[in-house]
Amino acid sequence: MLDKRAAALASKNLTEYSREKRIYMKINYFNADHTHALIDLPTSMCIEDVVKLFKSSSSHWINELKLINGRFAWGRGYGAFSVSESNVSRVARYIADQEEHHRVRTFAEELKEFIERHGLRWKDEGSR
Repeated sequence: MLDKRAAALASKNLTEYSREKRIYMKINYFNADHTHALIDLPTSMCIEDVVKLFKSSSSHWINELKLINGRFAWGRGYGAFSVSESNVSRVARYIADQEEHHRVRTFAEELKEFIERHGLRWKDEGSR
């Protein structure tokens, strides 16, 4: 798990990496065990490709700098949700306020509530 300092460094690196790949990133926030990113998906890429790029580059970077004891790796799954232009500012605020959100409830609790509220089905990568 990333501590606050490592998470801030990883966030900055991901912003720079997305710029190199010509992926506009409005905001991202690394938590200890997950990250949020608000991007404008390029028409030349699918979300799966972007997630692979972000996960592989950030885990490689974290391991190369030895930001944690042991080896860092992301979990297998991810969530991706589209956002209407009218909600971009609201989602950006939500991402910026991650630390405060997780003082109240865990990411797992928040994700479960989101899935239930919007009637989504969630495929758990761990159960096949």
